[in-house]
Amino acid sequence: MLRFVLLAILLLLIARAFWRVMDGVIEAAGGRSRRGRSPRAPAVKLVRDPVCGTYVAPANALSLTAGGTTHYFCSEDCRKKFRT
Repeated sequence: MLRFVLLAILLLLIARAFWRVMDGVIEAAGGRSRRGRSPRAPAVKLVRDPVCGTYVAPANALSLTAGGTTHYFCSEDCRKKFRT
């Protein structure tokens, strides 16, 4: 009886591991997982602050257009330093 219980537990663990791997394969292939998780948010391209070198998201950065080029800054201090 004990062998049957242990064998049943082992088979359940193997089946669960198999389906977790399959979920990963399906999700990586662009399909939906069985759990219905929402897809990841798209990546945001970061821009580099020309003064201190910090990378910032353009949507959250301060900007300044000079000579037809837009520069992005992490803080007002960096923007002021760039202006001078």
